[in-house]
Amino acid sequence: MSDDGLPEPDRVLGAIHPRDTAQLIGQTASEAGFLDAYNTGRLHHGWLMIGPRGVGKATLAYRIARFLLSQPIDDGGMFGAPPPPTTLDTDPEHPVARRMAAGAEPGLFVLRRPVDEKTKRLKSQITVEEVRKLKNFFAMSSADGGRRVVIVDAADEMNVNAANAILKLLEEPPERATLLLVSHQPSRLLPTIRSRCRELRLSPLGHDDMTTALRLAMPETDLDQDALAALTSGSVGEAIRMINLSGPAIYSELVGLFAGMPRMDRSRALRLADAAAQRGAEDKLDMLVDLIALALARLARAGSLGVTPTPEAAQGEAEMIARLSPNPHQARRWAEVAQEVDAKLRHGRAVNLDPSALILDTLRYISQAAV
Repeated sequence: MSDDGLPEPDRVLGAIHPRDTAQLIGQTASEAGFLDAYNTGRLHHGWLMIGPRGVGKATLAYRIARFLLSQPIDDGGMFGAPPPPTTLDTDPEHPVARRMAAGAEPGLFVLRRPVDEKTKRLKSQITVEEVRKLKNFFAMSSADGGRRVVIVDAADEMNVNAANAILKLLEEPPERATLLLVSHQPSRLLPTIRSRCRELRLSPLGHDDMTTALRLAMPETDLDQDALAALTSGSVGEAIRMINLSGPAIYSELVGLFAGMPRMDRSRALRLADAAAQRGAEDKLDMLVDLIALALARLARAGSLGVTPTPEAAQGEAEMIARLSPNPHQARRWAEVAQEVDAKLRHGRAVNLDPSALILDTLRYISQAAV
C-alpha cells in the first residue's frame, strides 16, 4: 500500500518498494552494460529490462533513473566533460535521490496501472489515459533543459492503445528523454516496441545472491532459504510472495498429497481446496494453482534428467519424485499432464467454476495420471 492507503501495482506486499531498495543484488552484468553505453556515448532513448518477475528489474530502473537525473549535462563548457562514472550508485543525500524517495522528482514519470476511482482497486491494465499524461510531463519538465526519465512498470500490462502511444514516443522521443520499460513477458509486447529498445537481460539469482537479497528484503524470516530458492527459481519478489501467502506450507501439503498417489487422500485434498477457495482468498488460490504447476514441472524435469531435485523444496519431495517420475517416459507423461492441467484450470477459472470443486477435480485428474 502507498502512504495514502491505495494499492501500488509495482510493490510486493511486505517488501521494500524498488525505488527505496538501496542495493541491487546479482545483476552486475546488466548494470555494467548500461554504464558502458552511457560512458561511450551510446545511450539509447529506450531500454527494455527483461527477466523473470522479482529479480530486480524495477530496482535497476530506479537506479538508472537516479543516476541519469543526477549526472551533470555535458554542455561543452570551459572545464570539459566530467570524468566517466564507474558505478550507477547515487549518494542518498543527493537532491535527486531525496526527491525520488519522496516521490517528488520532476524529471521522473512512473507509468503503471492506475487505481479505479470508484472501486479503489487497481485496474487490470495500463490505459492510454495514463500514457497521455506524459504530454504534460514532457511539456512541464522541458523548461529546465535537463534529462527526463519515464519508467513503465510493467510494460506487459499496457493495453493496445497504450502500447501504440508508447511506440510513438519511442519512434519520436523528446530531447534528452529516456524510457525504461520493465517486462516480465516480453513476448506480449509489440515487436515494434522491442525493436526500438535496447535490451538489458536480468537473470535469476544464484543461491548465495538469493540468500543475501532475502536477508536484506525480509531480515526477520526464519524459513528454509534453500527451500525458498528451489520454489522460486531465484526470484526474490516471488519468495516474498510465497512467504506472505504461506506458499512453503501449501507446497509441503501438495508434496504429501502427491506422495500417496495414485490413491488420493480426499479429506486432505478437500482441506487444501477449501482453504484456497474461501471468499477473499483469491491470492491464495492463485498461489495454489502456481504451486500445482510447479510440482508437475519438477516431476517432469527430474524424470527427464534422471535425478531428483537438490535442494528439496519440501521435506519428502525427493522420495515422491523418485517414485512418480523414475524415467524419461514417465517424465514426458508428466509434462503432458502439466499442459492439460493448465488448460483445465484456465478454462475453469474463465467460466467461474466453483474454486474448491475445480481444485478437487484437478487433483483427482493428477492422481489418475500417477497410475
